[in-house]
Order: sequence, then structure tokens, then C-alpha cells
Amino acid sequence: MLSKDKLNRINALAKKAKSVGLTDKEKEEQQELRQEYLRVFRNSMTNTLHSVKVVDPEGNDVTPEKLKESKRKRLH
Repeated sequence: MLSKDKLNRINALAKKAKSVGLTDKEKEEQQELRQEYLRVFRNSMTNTLHSVKVVDPEGNDVTPEKLKESKRKRLH
């Protein structure tokens, strides 16, 4: 999870970008923070998906093969 300080900084930079604009250094910082945020978000989403099992109304496992394969790769 991204720290509260970093999230606040992302929001502050976004607000400043809309009002007065950013310096080149601030633009670079904003881009780095966004990339870090996306990395954390994607890892979290992947972990969430790896805990999912899809079951049809009859109780049969119908989890997509792509997800099953991803789970197997994570365990090895």
C-alpha cells in the first residue's frame, strides 16, 4: 500500500497542475509517484484475483484457465 504522505503528494501535485502548472522537476516527481501507485495497485489487484474462485450455480469450478495458470505460476 502506498503511504498516506505519497498519496497526499500525488493529490497536491494534481491540484497544482490544474491551477498554476508544474515545474519540470515536479512533473518528473508526479510521473514517478504515479508509476509507483500503479505498481502497487496492480500488485494488489493481482493478489486479489489469485484468491478468487468462480463457481457456477451448480457448484462447478468455472474459474478461467488463464487465472488458474497464473495462480500455478505464482506458487512455483
